[in-house]
Amino acid sequence: MVPVENREGPALLNPKGRAAETDGSGAASGSRHPPGARGCGMFTLLSSVTAAVSGLLVGYELGLISGALLQIRALLALTCHEQEMVVSSLLMGALLASLTGGVLIDRYGRRAAIILSSCLLGLGSLVLILSSSYTVLIAGRVALGVSISLSSIATCVYIAEIAPQHRRGLLVSLNELMIVIGILFAYISNYAFANVSHGWKYMFGLVIPLGILQAIAMYFLPPSPRFLVMKGHEEAASKVLRRLRAVSDTTEELTGIKSSLKDEYQYSLWDLFRSKDNMRTRIMIGLTLVFFVQVTGQPNILFYASTVLKSVGFQSNEAASLASTGVGVVKVISTIPATLLVDHVGSKTFLCIGSSVMAASLMTMGIVNLNIPMNFTNICRSHSPVNQSLDESVFYGPGNLSAGDDTLRELYKELTARSQSSLMPMRNDVDKKGVTHLPNTGLSQAQYQIVTDPADVPAFLKWLSLASLLVYVAAFSIGLGPRQACEERMATKFYK
Repeated sequence: MVPVENREGPALLNPKGRAAETDGSGAASGSRHPPGARGCGMFTLLSSVTAAVSGLLVGYELGLISGALLQIRALLALTCHEQEMVVSSLLMGALLASLTGGVLIDRYGRRAAIILSSCLLGLGSLVLILSSSYTVLIAGRVALGVSISLSSIATCVYIAEIAPQHRRGLLVSLNELMIVIGILFAYISNYAFANVSHGWKYMFGLVIPLGILQAIAMYFLPPSPRFLVMKGHEEAASKVLRRLRAVSDTTEELTGIKSSLKDEYQYSLWDLFRSKDNMRTRIMIGLTLVFFVQVTGQPNILFYASTVLKSVGFQSNEAASLASTGVGVVKVISTIPATLLVDHVGSKTFLCIGSSVMAASLMTMGIVNLNIPMNFTNICRSHSPVNQSLDESVFYGPGNLSAGDDTLRELYKELTARSQSSLMPMRNDVDKKGVTHLPNTGLSQAQYQIVTDPADVPAFLKWLSLASLLVYVAAFSIGLGPRQACEERMATKFYK
């Protein structure tokens, strides 16, 4: 598309090259921002916040599985491999959507993609609530993954295209902030429903009303002006810009959109891997940063925070979920200043500092955990109701069995009455292959890898492990965390 020449530009400059004084909606002489960059009114802010709700939903779904998995694995008797599939199925759905998300938002629009992602999130959550089998659970998680990936792509693009130039980076950063707030809300939800019967269904159900409300609200918001120009609807794009900027003349900004689209069409997919405009180096730097975000283990902390904390001595689901809430709090507190200061301090400085602290905290965590007899018995074995309740009695005593487990209480008392060591391996309990069988429980030593009373774990080691984890999360938010916000801000430069 050939850009329209801006004939008003020279008239706005005096011989010295300074902006001439204008009346009405024009800026005063010496204005820092061009006329097309003004107009960050309440409607623009409201539209950006409404779209950024998608970030809140994404963060909530990412952190929710940490606590929900503690209940789901016992209810459905999931093996270790099945637990891993429940967690990773969300990423599989996200991968599928990432391959087609760009095409969808270019064909049907950013606003339509956000509405679709909100509907998919509600549908996937409803499937999870109604699921009673492992297969249906996987299907629901895949739907959530598609929703998360699609909304992540569309939200940042939509906000960037409706925001004025001088406020674009700040408004796009709302999405990153909403993600970490969503993670915090997820951990709070994990704690609130930790001891509630079928509490994991309430956890997944909480996002359905919010997703529906966002879909309805997005329907009444205007499409992206850039998308309208892409489709040839320049008059509609001008009307949207006038509404967003609260000005009567949007000619200059509309011309800028046309010019940027012309520049964009000069590149193809294969240009990313060529030396043209140094694109090959840029894409390699971006891929390297993404690789380190994943390989440093941050996503695993989000998904398995409660499971990890339970294994190092936080005995009950409630205690582990409460401890993991600290992860969400630290992530929010660290992300806010990092996002605001990254443009002033520099992303490279933040990256070096954050990576160094991450390495030190992981090393400390590893040394501490070497001295903690971890409880792996609840992670990689079949969680039948009897074994689950007996496992709680082995570790925490019969007092932790629920009131409805009277039969199991009697069984526990009978086992302990026979011998204080009835759960310890005897000579006759070792078969010729050297596998120990625990009497009356049907559990082999391979399933009961470590049997340790949480009281045996020194309190200072347990809390030092948690502190190391929190420092690691804070360092990530400072170092690699602002990377996403930086990428979003740098991407918005193409919308000038």
